[in-house]
Amino acid sequence: MNPTAVPTSTVFTAPAAEQELISSLPPGFRWGVATSAYQIEGSIDADGRTPSIWDTYCQVPGAIANGDNGDIACEHYTRMPQDVALIKELGLDTYRFSVSWPRVQPGGKGGINPAGIAFYDRLVDELLAQGIDPWVTLYHWDLPQELEDAGGWPVRDTAYRFADYSMLVFDALNDRVNTWTTLNEPWCSAMLGYAYGAHAPGRKEYPAAVAAVHHLLLGHGLATERMREAAPRKLDIGITLNAATAYPASDQHPDLEAARRADGMGRRLYLDPLVYGRYPADVVADLAAEGIEIPVQEGDLATISAPIDVLGINYYFSQQFTGFAEDGKTVGDDGLPIIRSLPLNRPRTAMDWEIVPEGFTDLLVGISREYPGLPMVITENGAAFDDTPDENGYVADEGRTAYFATHLAAVAEAIQQGADIRGYLAWSLMDNFEWAYGYEKRFGIVRVDYDTQVRTPKQSALYLKEVVQNHRSA
Repeated sequence: MNPTAVPTSTVFTAPAAEQELISSLPPGFRWGVATSAYQIEGSIDADGRTPSIWDTYCQVPGAIANGDNGDIACEHYTRMPQDVALIKELGLDTYRFSVSWPRVQPGGKGGINPAGIAFYDRLVDELLAQGIDPWVTLYHWDLPQELEDAGGWPVRDTAYRFADYSMLVFDALNDRVNTWTTLNEPWCSAMLGYAYGAHAPGRKEYPAAVAAVHHLLLGHGLATERMREAAPRKLDIGITLNAATAYPASDQHPDLEAARRADGMGRRLYLDPLVYGRYPADVVADLAAEGIEIPVQEGDLATISAPIDVLGINYYFSQQFTGFAEDGKTVGDDGLPIIRSLPLNRPRTAMDWEIVPEGFTDLLVGISREYPGLPMVITENGAAFDDTPDENGYVADEGRTAYFATHLAAVAEAIQQGADIRGYLAWSLMDNFEWAYGYEKRFGIVRVDYDTQVRTPKQSALYLKEVVQNHRSA
């Protein structure tokens, strides 16, 4: 990073109403950034690490934009102290990172890999030395390839393998780490990975994806129970879900049904078992109509609903849904009801996602009312835009900066409406490997020049730094 290339002010002022909301965020609010192992670490075969499903998937022709992969990524594995210093420079107090399963437990079985866990041991120590709270995510999609070869998440045994792996990490780091997240976005792992073939392992087997949902949640519950039992002191243990608000396109019954179904599969299928120890009856009925049964065994739901201390929420956009096809029909050729998204006619990010901050407020308030008593932390929120650096590598990313302002205001609005939200972690610390999009899409508040690996804070980073400083001085 070249500090002389970075302006001293953000040259961004949020509208007065947004500023007022943001300034109302409560004392003690957590401020941070998030990353994930495969997206930034590189060094995929260093120190005993074995392939994950993403290493394999990246070799599939056409699977990843431009044939990109995570072999090098942001070289975080070798540049970690520099990246921690960046977080410190931005004045942030929390860093959410994920642990690479095949780095810590090669092949997904056996004991811990000393060289692999040593990296995270150093990372935790470096964070603590800089006054930054480490927030560990145990699984951010990098399943060891050997476990996928044995069936992957659609197979029940994977849940038990995950719990064993979790305890290896927990035993190594729990003396210094106070906040633990089991899974990141199980919807993506299950649906994008096993139903739609858009993420690793690239399968298109809807019944297997539903089984994967259950086994991911079971793995979460098993790990949570074991970590809780072994905890040396009071620790915060939770899970992170990606969620959104599903709006009906009208008050007509087919549109209301389409929104209900979308909300059921995207949000309630996870929260109901986690909080209430049951799957939503309407979702179970919808799946049964397709000949799909959730493979619940006795005791599973009690395990899945093991109490959690914090719910991580990842939010990017919301959608509206219609139950009508373009020709007006409400039932498709497969005999199933139509569920189709319609644009809200809002500005879009480079991911073609509509910017819907009020959907964020509605989501958070809705969760707080339907699942009361569950503290939340925003564990990811951010946007990809087509960044253009100047001659010094600095990016005046006003679109991303404005996105943060509107969404921080949306969080503050939700708190004013009674939602218990304890912190906000921006996605992401730096530009990185964006899964099937390769390196085309940039979410970072810090620009990475992939040719030189030089990091340069963008306008959005400076804005967040200023927001944090103002919050602390209020």
